[in-house]
Amino acid sequence: MYDARYNMGLLGMERWHPFDVRKYERAWALIEKEIVGVRERFLVGVDRACAREELLNVHTAEYLDRLREPAYLAEVFEVPLAKYVPAALIERGILRPMRWATRGTMIAAEEALKQGMAINLGGGFHHAKPGTGEGFCVYSDIALGVWHVRSRGLIGEDARVVYVDLDAHQGNGVCHAFLNDRRVKIYDQYNGEIYPQDQIARRRIDGDEPIEMGCNGEEYLSRLQRELPSYLDRVTEEGPVGLAIYNAGTDVYSGDGLGLLGVSGEEVLQRDRFVMEELRRRGMPMVMLTSGGYTDESHRLISRSVVELLRRG
Repeated sequence: MYDARYNMGLLGMERWHPFDVRKYERAWALIEKEIVGVRERFLVGVDRACAREELLNVHTAEYLDRLREPAYLAEVFEVPLAKYVPAALIERGILRPMRWATRGTMIAAEEALKQGMAINLGGGFHHAKPGTGEGFCVYSDIALGVWHVRSRGLIGEDARVVYVDLDAHQGNGVCHAFLNDRRVKIYDQYNGEIYPQDQIARRRIDGDEPIEMGCNGEEYLSRLQRELPSYLDRVTEEGPVGLAIYNAGTDVYSGDGLGLLGVSGEEVLQRDRFVMEELRRRGMPMVMLTSGGYTDESHRLISRSVVELLRRG
């Protein structure tokens, strides 16, 4: 899933935040170079931005109303100057693109159930909570993806969903979204010494795997390869899984100033290959989301993994 309307911009103020707001189109351009006919063979279009009526299934009305306040959004985006920008410009430059990417996750969840695997080049806004936004995350696309397939009867009401979060940051928003919904099984391997250090969210993680700041790629992969398969086995022993969502943040990459881990580009690729193979081996329809990544390499890391996964089928 990809649409050019995922890409963001706000009068150049995005330069004050390390998130590359054009990384989606930059990743897509590299994918198009690597795979002949990728648009015709693989691309599933995103029909529209996510609607308010849909957002209300996972967010409060009060919170959505606050998104009209530039001062509040400046806190969410961690760009203080944004509080001086008219709300209409923020809506057009940031919020609407995020709703397009959120809709992409909803469609990806549906496509995964048809095809076995789907990738959304955007999404993975794992810090967004039902009643607040933070960490450059406004809309809980992951919760909306689950709601979408449940509400349409594409998975059973009691079907379990596996959520694997390997972004460098704890996926606290997802935990809050499913705080009282134990049908969603959460595995999270993250740098435990950085933001958000949300203890309420941590208590909701089923497979809690905090790692130390500066953890190198060998240690990182060793931990993942040891813990994730046994976790997935425990979940599948309880019964079938309707859907798996993999949040594949590239901020684990060495040199990322926010993730503060030491995983090489090749090891990021190994990680993504390993996770997708483990999910596939257990027959879980799976969605991959790109989430965080705050270096100029992020779009290249995303494209490498996507190309590899598409070529493997």
